[in-house]
Amino acid sequence: MSRGSAVTGMALAALLLAPAPAAQARDERTASVGMRARIDEVVLEGSELTVAPTDHKAPVVVRVLAVRPHGQHCRYDLEWQGLAPGTFDLVRYLARKDGSPVAGLPPLQVTVTSVLPKGVMDPSEPGPEAPPRLRGYTALQIVVGALWGIGLLLILFVGRRWRRVRVAATPAPTLADRMRPLVESVAAGRADDAAKAELERLLVAFWRARLDLRASKAAAAIVAIRAHPEAGALLRQVEAWLHRPVPPASFDVAALLAPYRSVSAADFAAEAHVR
Repeated sequence: MSRGSAVTGMALAALLLAPAPAAQARDERTASVGMRARIDEVVLEGSELTVAPTDHKAPVVVRVLAVRPHGQHCRYDLEWQGLAPGTFDLVRYLARKDGSPVAGLPPLQVTVTSVLPKGVMDPSEPGPEAPPRLRGYTALQIVVGALWGIGLLLILFVGRRWRRVRVAATPAPTLADRMRPLVESVAAGRADDAAKAELERLLVAFWRARLDLRASKAAAAIVAIRAHPEAGALLRQVEAWLHRPVPPASFDVAALLAPYRSVSAADFAAEAHVR
């Protein structure tokens, strides 16, 4: 180890082994009414002192925080609290533990100051003050109310108009829409007897009304519809699906249903009394 390292190590060891510095003693001889203060490291001659008995009217309250020997005498840490303004001797509020008289001790004077005006003993009632105004609250209420009103108007007028436009824009189902699932199921061979009868009934009822065949009997009406170029297209196709051994595989559903897009299902039901 070098000489410099040895010197550094000895210095660190000395710092670590050195006693910690004592806390700075307090010597507070002046305090406001009700505030606590301390006087540390004060040496008082004679035997050990303690707090003397007092009553609640005493203007000063004293506490002995610590007692340490100081040769033939003692060294004290005292805490005191003034309850009334004035100058007081703390020694008057101490007594010997062994009962011997406290005499010949130098005065330990403290001063208690008042934060109240001269001649006033009790704190005065606070004067009336206007409550603090919540800045911005009124403006916030106005803005929220205006936004609420605008929203209500939008709901009442714009919302209703939008719903009317939306309803108007949605087309009513046509007779072709009603017939399309029936046609597709018959073409695919999935239709039951009820679906086949419903499709035939719609075809005959529609064309009897359009071709003015209501007075004709059903059989004669069907013959006339089958012979009609436009009316018979779907009827002939349905009969081919139902009765031919090998039904036609290719067909145009849109073309077959074209004549039935010109009337809504509701209007047709009212006109032909079909539901």
